[in-house]
Amino acid sequence: MTEADPLVFVVDDDASIRCAFARLIRSAGHPVKTFGSAREFLAEADPGACPACLVLDVQLPDIDGLQLQRQLGTTLPIIFITGHGDIAMTVHAMKAGATDFLAKPVRDTDLLQAIDHALDCARRIHASRCEQATLRQRFDRLTPREREVMALVVVGRLNKQVAGELGTTEKTIKAHRARVMSKMEVTSLAQLVHIADKANIFPSAGNQSTR
Repeated sequence: MTEADPLVFVVDDDASIRCAFARLIRSAGHPVKTFGSAREFLAEADPGACPACLVLDVQLPDIDGLQLQRQLGTTLPIIFITGHGDIAMTVHAMKAGATDFLAKPVRDTDLLQAIDHALDCARRIHASRCEQATLRQRFDRLTPREREVMALVVVGRLNKQVAGELGTTEKTIKAHRARVMSKMEVTSLAQLVHIADKANIFPSAGNQSTR
């Protein structure tokens, strides 16, 4: 398995179910890692290392599946498996971002279909996370003054306005702006605004209208 290969995590306290799921998932060509509890998963798994999804039993001996989902947030697509589910539980899990909620015993075709859907989501999440990390690395190369200039430029300030707010000359701002564009690897203001928004570099910028 390479770093970019999608991975399926399975968390279930029933060893026979873990083994059965692992065999099925491997037969479909997906690498899989299994865990007997939520705590074991949290201690040993690295869900951000590659595109991944989680096949998760709701009823667990330590932290239950819904609690684990709350801890993970929406960073990992989750397929819930349960023998004791109800409509309220299903609605809660789906509203919190679960991709599927399957009742035991689970048909092989249903589980594999759910996994394919979850991994498609995982690939998009992972690609977005990698892109944001790259953009943040570029931003980290900026000096403090260049960050100040960028923050004003992306909300529509003209060079003259930026110079006035920062107490310097327009010529100096033009030089800073050119270095910002170079370090952020963009060729237009539109691109700079787009990546600032995508990487959430200046969260308040989106609430301000450009001038």
